[in-house]
Amino acid sequence: MDQARSTISKIFNGEPRSYTRFNLTQNMEGENSQVEMKLSSDMDEEAVGGNGVGEHHNHVRDPYAVHKPAGRTPRNLCFMVFASLLILIIGYLIGYLAHRRQEIAPRCAASSVPMEESITGTIVETGAAPLMDWSDVKSLLQGKLSDSLFETTFTEFASDSHQAGSDGDDILGNKVLKRFKAKGMQTWKDEHFVKLVAPGSEPNRVTYKGSDLGSLSGYLAYSKTGSAQGAVLHGNYGEVDDLNKLQDKNIALDGRVLLVKAGKIGFAEKVANAAKLNASAVLIYPDPADYTRVGGSTQLYGHVHLGSGDPYTPGFPSFNHTQFPPTQSSGLPTIVAQTITTDMASKITSNLGGHNAPSGWEHVGKLGADSDMVTVVVNNVLADKKITNVFGVIKGFVDPDRYVVLGAQRDAWGPGFASSTVGTSVLVELARAISDMVGNDGFRPRRSIVFASWSAGEYGSVGATEWLEGYLSSLNMKAFSYINLDRVVSGVMESGHFAFFPVYVCCFFCSMEPLRLNDPIYPFITFSGIPSVSFRFTSGFEYPYFGTLQDTRARLDAATSNQVAPMAVLAARFAGHMALRLVHDHLLRLDVDRYNAEIRSHVVTINRKVQSLMRMQPQLLPNVLTVRWLMSASGSYSRASRSLSSDIMNSDLEDVEMCRSINDRIMRVERDFLSPYVSPREAPFRHILVGSGSHTLKGLSDHLDALEKSNPGADVDLFRNQFALATWTIQGCANTLAGDIWSMDNLI
Repeated sequence: MDQARSTISKIFNGEPRSYTRFNLTQNMEGENSQVEMKLSSDMDEEAVGGNGVGEHHNHVRDPYAVHKPAGRTPRNLCFMVFASLLILIIGYLIGYLAHRRQEIAPRCAASSVPMEESITGTIVETGAAPLMDWSDVKSLLQGKLSDSLFETTFTEFASDSHQAGSDGDDILGNKVLKRFKAKGMQTWKDEHFVKLVAPGSEPNRVTYKGSDLGSLSGYLAYSKTGSAQGAVLHGNYGEVDDLNKLQDKNIALDGRVLLVKAGKIGFAEKVANAAKLNASAVLIYPDPADYTRVGGSTQLYGHVHLGSGDPYTPGFPSFNHTQFPPTQSSGLPTIVAQTITTDMASKITSNLGGHNAPSGWEHVGKLGADSDMVTVVVNNVLADKKITNVFGVIKGFVDPDRYVVLGAQRDAWGPGFASSTVGTSVLVELARAISDMVGNDGFRPRRSIVFASWSAGEYGSVGATEWLEGYLSSLNMKAFSYINLDRVVSGVMESGHFAFFPVYVCCFFCSMEPLRLNDPIYPFITFSGIPSVSFRFTSGFEYPYFGTLQDTRARLDAATSNQVAPMAVLAARFAGHMALRLVHDHLLRLDVDRYNAEIRSHVVTINRKVQSLMRMQPQLLPNVLTVRWLMSASGSYSRASRSLSSDIMNSDLEDVEMCRSINDRIMRVERDFLSPYVSPREAPFRHILVGSGSHTLKGLSDHLDALEKSNPGADVDLFRNQFALATWTIQGCANTLAGDIWSMDNLI
């Protein structure tokens, strides 16, 4: 290169300040890529001028000086020809290598690097990627998913023992990693050191009227340990309405051992509801009417942490270098809890006295008398475990720093075929199929796709939540959607059940479910503000083997009429279509307008209750309290969402910056519904619409009910404060959705 510089300098009169810039511009399917080669002397100045290809600038000290042309000898001519050829060759090689690097960037060699660098380490394009027709994308995916491939994957990932943090869990994690690397995906691991629960050296015990009910192997992780005694009281499913019916009968729960059926709500919610009414313990059993195919001796496993993640590092990640303070989650139960079998429960229910059950409580006779004494002993122990999340990424071509995440839990209490094996198989098969589409078929996703295999899902989405806590700032405005693959197949396709916000899905045989606290997507929405979706295909009844050691391939075959593989293919296509559409289109298909009805419904309910309370007890709420500002904030959000829809209709989809700006406005909506006025540590589920706590709109409504009933825990000043903060949270979301500051409709 020094010889070339010297030669060029000599050719052009030996001018010491000459500066040559070659700006090689290639049009690669609508994208401008510029490569510069600079040849300069020992001066550091840069020429200022145009950007033409092969443009040449001479900086002359005296513009009026007379230059004597160099003699055109054969030797000079040879140097000129040689230099010209050299420049052309170098320019061609640089242009080719730059073009080649962009083509292969999304399929990097497998490696283990930090998350942020793995996803966004290389910006691969600056222009709009050429669109493959959506029908072609769907056809490509369909052709790469088959029953036979899934059967092979089921065999590879089926395991009888892979509890979180065990050797079996690690073996499966390494298999997932190997699969990702085999497709050329960039991979990385994420390790956390968490506290999980295991049975103690002394077994848990339950006695009824002095008689031991039998051996217990099932348990509830994170239950309070110790013993509790009290008169048993049947509480149906342990829902709030169930316990209110007991109170309506003037039956107090103080000191009682509450016996409840499994189902309808999570174990943690049942225990929390009982603890609020001062029960001493909770026993949970599978009712034969709900668990028709489960034997009388089947043991149940689960957890009772009213939250997600490691409850001993609430709000921050359990990394090895984290300095753990002496703290614990407010969602940990304050009473003991234990599961019992159907046969054990029958020994209790068949001998109960006391009041008759409220009407509508099926298969419940007597509620229990003061003489029906039960003792519950829980000897579970905490165990420090290392868990590992495994990731792979397919990078986007336009916005590689924006990504959709597909995830599935890898661990299970036992075989866990429906709870973990199917989801993990769908995850790796989708990773294989989409990698092939990018590498072999010319599909170029605009945004990145991250595939995640979580550990410790059975303990309350511990692995996923620790990842969210560890990378909260990195995920902000980058992860635009999460698609959950847990438990996607539990029956044949008679119906599909969905729980999500605010993705819009059209289905001929589907029913919608409210978002539940024990759903794996709950922390993604309510803690991190990431729009998420859960779905599953069922036969119209609950698969009864979740949370048992009987969740095997044979039982899932029976529940699906031997259609496990075809249903897994269908689930993979469904999840794949959602993910691919989100990375294929110019604009994200997230319907922000769907929250309008949700907000208005809460506003109407709160307004009605406020007006009623002001009429009945005007001394509680002074006249200065008005719902007008909340209504105004609701109206601002509605207008902002309509304005965004108008901007989308009038946008130029080929304008990359405009599309990115609109997508950023869409992505901020879910995040901005997280109340900025509560601590993620004290109230991690900050989403005011689907989260939990006094800061939510439902919390405001419940607080009004408590005020009306003169509940001792009700506080007028606290209500007014939370009311104002919730109002401004909605207004702030509307302001963000509006976009530029001069477009905001701030009427408060």
